[in-house]
Amino acid sequence: MKYSAEVEINLPLQEVVRLFDNPENLKYWQPELVSFEPLRGTPGHPGAKSKLKYKKGGKELEMTEIITKRNLPDEFSGTYKVKGVLNLVNNRFIPVSTTRTKYISEQEFRFKGIMKMMGLIPGTFKRQTNKYLQQFKEFAEKQNEAHG
Repeated sequence: MKYSAEVEINLPLQEVVRLFDNPENLKYWQPELVSFEPLRGTPGHPGAKSKLKYKKGGKELEMTEIITKRNLPDEFSGTYKVKGVLNLVNNRFIPVSTTRTKYISEQEFRFKGIMKMMGLIPGTFKRQTNKYLQQFKEFAEKQNEAHG
């Protein structure tokens, strides 16, 4: 299953990328995130491996992140693995103007075993991606207001 989602943020490209590139900021736009634990390499750089724990609806979900591409300010990619699910993510940042940036998240999900059933409900995944993009936009614009 493949799809993409996008949002325009009222900030310059460099500011959007600066906020996105800091793992300490994840908790502000992914509130379900319980912990981010680097396992290997430099977080945010190709080859880096991290463990992310999320809590959703009373359930804990643990995933492994491996960064595959870092070509900032243009793009940032990684793979995210949970039992039975592989998610390939390519994030792109495009300046719309000197004060606006388009954030595009391209997603590809591959399912194995019983998790193949999840591929039959793509709306759930798309809604989650759109929610995170909107939460990142709100976080980024709020940071700008606080420091602007």
